[in-house]
Amino acid sequence: MLVGVPREIKDSEFRVGLVPSTVHELTLKGHRVLVEKDAGLGAGLTDEAYVAAGAEIAANAERVFAEAELIVKVKEPLAPERKKLRRGQVLFTYLHLAPDRAQAEDLLASGCIAIAYETVTSAQGGLPLLMPMSEVAGRMAPQAGAHCLEKAVGGRGVLLGGVPGVPAADVVVLGGGIAGANAARIAAGMGATVTVVDRNPDVLRRIDNALTGVQTVFSTPFAIESLCRRADLVIGTVLVPGATAPKLITAETVRAMKPGAVIVDVSIDQGGCAETSRPTTHSQPTYVVDDVVHYCVANMPGAVARTSTFALNNMTLPHVIALADKGYRIALGQDPHLRAGLNVHEGRITYKAVADALKLPYVPAEQVLRM
Repeated sequence: MLVGVPREIKDSEFRVGLVPSTVHELTLKGHRVLVEKDAGLGAGLTDEAYVAAGAEIAANAERVFAEAELIVKVKEPLAPERKKLRRGQVLFTYLHLAPDRAQAEDLLASGCIAIAYETVTSAQGGLPLLMPMSEVAGRMAPQAGAHCLEKAVGGRGVLLGGVPGVPAADVVVLGGGIAGANAARIAAGMGATVTVVDRNPDVLRRIDNALTGVQTVFSTPFAIESLCRRADLVIGTVLVPGATAPKLITAETVRAMKPGAVIVDVSIDQGGCAETSRPTTHSQPTYVVDDVVHYCVANMPGAVARTSTFALNNMTLPHVIALADKGYRIALGQDPHLRAGLNVHEGRITYKAVADALKLPYVPAEQVLRM
């Protein structure tokens, strides 16, 4: 199979779909890999390293999309990339379609087969391809929030960890999953006063046992409003797999927050968990609503591209190999966890949460694969 790796074109996105070691495994199995020139430079991976691993270098993205049977990316294809997709071509990347009708419609029109990292499952019931980026984003969130709390960028002028005689910042983390637990761990390590909010008692128990000094609160609208009103920093990490994130922070709650307080909305890839959230970029990461600073960068891990690229490749490797070795029909047919990643198949939505969010017809993956 010919596997294509285009250079990412999203604002300040420096990750790359495949690292040289993965390219080497593919070529050892007889596959060809076509990597766009300078695709890996942002992660410190040179064209020479890819050539040494057995890849061919393409001068531009047009050739990669025109020739490859399987396209491996990191972020969702932007409009110029979506125009290059063709019927029967397999796209393997993060998609986050539920809040993105334009992308969904373009993928449907292209006739491609789009497999989303974020809905691939594991035997344990987790989301293994989302997990490494959730870990990275969770660990980055307190760093971003600490910077946004600085007065020069519109924040309250509060040091996250405080100093002797001056209280630490009050940090509220909405969601105790992978991203939330990592955010709480780092914020607590920086000296902040941290509260994690979740509706799952088992999650709250796990956080309580694992993170000494971190408080836990059962999630209700009243609890969220009360905690946000007093918070210096709110980190939103809630996730419903494949679906639009629930709006836990109302616009009214934002109006009631302290002037200069900060919301870091890690959930923004799925639409964000605050009514006032909208996607931002690394080049323009924040905006202010009702004196509250919003940091809603939709590709946070792209800022630490080398760490993120290798962490992601560690998880995607077996699936890329399976798709290349077997073709997508056999690979998806044999592996129900990879099949859960199928979101779009030749003009049809095959993931129910996406179909529901976009109010589009849904066709089960098993039906389109004729299982």
